[in-house]
Amino acid sequence: MKKEYPEVIKKYLDSLAYERKLSKNTILSYEENLKLFLTFLNGTDPLKVNKETILKFLEQSSNKKATTKAHYFTVLSSFYYFCVENAWLKENPCETIHLPKLPHKLPRYLTILEVDTLLNMPLKTEYDYRTKAMLELLYATGMRVSELLSLRYANLDFTNNLVLVEGKGSKERVIPFNETSKYYLEKYLSSYRPLLIKNGKNYDELFLNNRGTPITRQGLCKIIKNLCLTLGIKKNVSPHILRHSFATHLLDAGADLRVIQEFLGHENISTTQIYTHVSKEHVKEEYNEAHPRSKKE
Repeated sequence: MKKEYPEVIKKYLDSLAYERKLSKNTILSYEENLKLFLTFLNGTDPLKVNKETILKFLEQSSNKKATTKAHYFTVLSSFYYFCVENAWLKENPCETIHLPKLPHKLPRYLTILEVDTLLNMPLKTEYDYRTKAMLELLYATGMRVSELLSLRYANLDFTNNLVLVEGKGSKERVIPFNETSKYYLEKYLSSYRPLLIKNGKNYDELFLNNRGTPITRQGLCKIIKNLCLTLGIKKNVSPHILRHSFATHLLDAGADLRVIQEFLGHENISTTQIYTHVSKEHVKEEYNEAHPRSKKE
């Protein structure tokens, strides 16, 4: 598909991969948005586009979610900024466009009791022990699901209870993990992972599915959804919710925001600060639940 794009688009996509080192999924998302924009332009040179054309493109996306529309704008603004940087344009046509601010959505998280319920799952089969090891590690480290699924033996340091993860933009960071997650990881790797290997084909990735191949994000989502149904957890739980729970519970317990930022691999502290709002909401809920005069007569 890439060969069909105008040269300027090809160069931009290359810059996302080789200069900005964005993940494959992010680049694919940007590429999809640019394909839609090129279809809308219907052969017009993207370097001859003005502010009005971009506004028309965004208006035709009015049936989309506000977040989707905002993403289209982010991609176009980034692309045209790249064009200005390379002196193919004098100014960015997106620069004077101001979209309405999106409502601030707080991340969902599990209570400590809900996490305990989830992590105290029954253990019978090799698949249970694999899932247990994954969930314990997710909650112990706050790593992203993509980081968890790409882990290999070489990433683990059991002597010092440390895991090396490769985050966004191929940036590496080291996160400690606790004794509980260490115990179940070692148990899974030594006793149960060998049972998941099919046809003698072993993969580098730690976590395998019932076909013996590396487990996918979709596969893990399905496993967690079914597990929550079994355990009576009524929230819509995704693997990512354990990352939010990790950050919220650390903050509630008095951990330093900069330390949480380091664990999560956030480039900017402002991204991590969202959890201070979550924590405040949690405190308010606790207050309203506990204070004898907080309930309306």
